[in-house]
Amino acid sequence: MGPLDGVRVVELGVWVAGPGAGGILADWGADVVKIEPPAGDPGRTFGAMLGGDVPFNPPFELDNRSKRSIVVDLATHDGRAVAHDLLARADVFLTNVRLAGLARVGLDPETVTARWPRLVYAAITGYGLDGPEKDRAAYDIGAFWARSGIAHLLTSPGGTPPFQRGGMGDHSAAMTMASGVCAALVARERTGRGQVVSTSLLRQGLYTIGFDVNTALRFGVGIGVATRETMGNPVINSYRDRDGRWFWLIGLEGERHWPDLCRAVERPEWIDDERFATAKARRRNAGELCRLLDEIFATRTRDEWGVAFDREDLWWAPVQTLEEVVDDPQVRAAGAFVEVPDGGSTATMVATPVDFADTTWSPRSMPPALGEHTDEVLHELGYDDSRVSALKASGAVT
Repeated sequence: MGPLDGVRVVELGVWVAGPGAGGILADWGADVVKIEPPAGDPGRTFGAMLGGDVPFNPPFELDNRSKRSIVVDLATHDGRAVAHDLLARADVFLTNVRLAGLARVGLDPETVTARWPRLVYAAITGYGLDGPEKDRAAYDIGAFWARSGIAHLLTSPGGTPPFQRGGMGDHSAAMTMASGVCAALVARERTGRGQVVSTSLLRQGLYTIGFDVNTALRFGVGIGVATRETMGNPVINSYRDRDGRWFWLIGLEGERHWPDLCRAVERPEWIDDERFATAKARRRNAGELCRLLDEIFATRTRDEWGVAFDREDLWWAPVQTLEEVVDDPQVRAAGAFVEVPDGGSTATMVATPVDFADTTWSPRSMPPALGEHTDEVLHELGYDDSRVSALKASGAVT
């Protein structure tokens, strides 16, 4: 059933961030009714973009399972009336449509909250609800990745900015919004009133690199961008094995883990070597130390080094390929995958990353076809068959 069983959500979401938040709430048991335009959420085109020749759309499926779809043309008066009838019985209105577009169809925060004061209005934007650029278009690669500073901080000196993977910022913002919605619902239990809950891709990006941003705010300068060869603490760096496979050492506490590293690589004499014996000396000789470790690590496989690291309680992690990730037994033990009902079978998908011990959740269905539940939802609103037919004839719904 999930912890949000009984919560009604109306989603007007496109692409990833809004649908992602709706997908999390749906996984947790909420009844999420997805309003789509006649052409559908453009996220339905992801499958074609991937170039596959199978009738699957993995990105869209992840964010839209367990929902119901109703097609409403919000450009029509009757379509807008349907939307407000949906909101009249909802607990949450979730959207990532730009503010100016929402205002044109009467679904802006001011209009909706004035009419439905108990409603939680959840808005994900690119750049926030205020300011001169509040209506600027923003995918996450723009607001979250580029403008927030993440891409710059991940660019090696003299290198080119890296590309992010699809939906990274969107999914982070989606989880943030899901938590914000839950907090607002708790507050409503106390006050009896809903409220506007908002987050932005830009804010999400800044929080993601909060170590760096807060340091710049407090010290007036940022934290330097390091390379492998200039890492002052060699026990928190990446290295390659004999076969060219990468792994990370994760000894954040350098003084604690430096002797463990020396013993793991069978160089106990380095513990007292004046070049490396202190944190200051290791920073000063970082280039030489990195070169020496590279030579040593190139003599064995990653698995062989793993045995040595574990023996010395030296913390580490393999840099896994996607194929290794999906076959990793610990990934599965951690509950990272979930079986989604799909006809008479199931489809394995990524699980949303929160579990509840007492109110366990599970996905209820694959994503809906476009407009699959239009009739069903309208009948729940009290519309009779003749009214539904009239709305369809006018093009207000499909």
